[in-house]
Amino acid sequence: MPEPRYNQSEMPTVPVILIRHAQSQWNLENRFTGWADPPLTEAGIAEARRAAERLRSCGFRFDAAYSSRLRRAVLTRDLILQSTGHTNIARHQDWRLNERHYGALQGLSKDDAVSRVGADQVWRWRRGYHDRAAPLRLDQPTHPANDPLYADVAPSLLPSVENLDQTRTRVMAFWNREIVPQLKQGKRLLVSAHGNTLRALIMHLDGIGAKEVEDFEIPTATPIVYEFSRDGHALHWHYLNCKGQERRSA
Repeated sequence: MPEPRYNQSEMPTVPVILIRHAQSQWNLENRFTGWADPPLTEAGIAEARRAAERLRSCGFRFDAAYSSRLRRAVLTRDLILQSTGHTNIARHQDWRLNERHYGALQGLSKDDAVSRVGADQVWRWRRGYHDRAAPLRLDQPTHPANDPLYADVAPSLLPSVENLDQTRTRVMAFWNREIVPQLKQGKRLLVSAHGNTLRALIMHLDGIGAKEVEDFEIPTATPIVYEFSRDGHALHWHYLNCKGQERRSA
């Protein structure tokens, strides 16, 4: 059966496509990534193109597209736009959509971390709402304050480590300032980000509790259709054409 086509010009709601980036090299290697910037794998590139084909076959159109500043999210966004024929729309990159910063864990194998401190502690670092790993020192080369990619951002805003609560704060600052005004204009948007930034966003929009969000996982390169009222109020979301996925009400 063909997938349903979305005639967005006739819809009383405004759909936004949210997508976690496709598989990166460090996803493949099972390493803590955070603000580190590994590329997509070949399998990840294929994942992004499959997502694009599903969006194209469903008739989604976009007026603008957003991503974090990390290339795995940027390339996922750009592959989708290229494959769906959106080569001329506005593209934006915002550091507030970056993945949760894992501090001193970044680059470490998750398996090695488990062998050092145990599975329970690693799970808390990865999924705990309030838990944080050890921070990076400001003088370390990998601290974002020392990365030219963030030269335009006040160093006081750049994290040394984050928990999901802190990630949620910056993501919602971005959302309320950049996205909500466009929703009120009926703009059709694509947002390519990361597992934790999308978890934090959906937690806020859907009213998910801190305990529940710890078990909430978002798969790579799987489009999420999130529908909003014309005043920017979150209504419901679902994975695009995922059989058995019930619609969630915000």
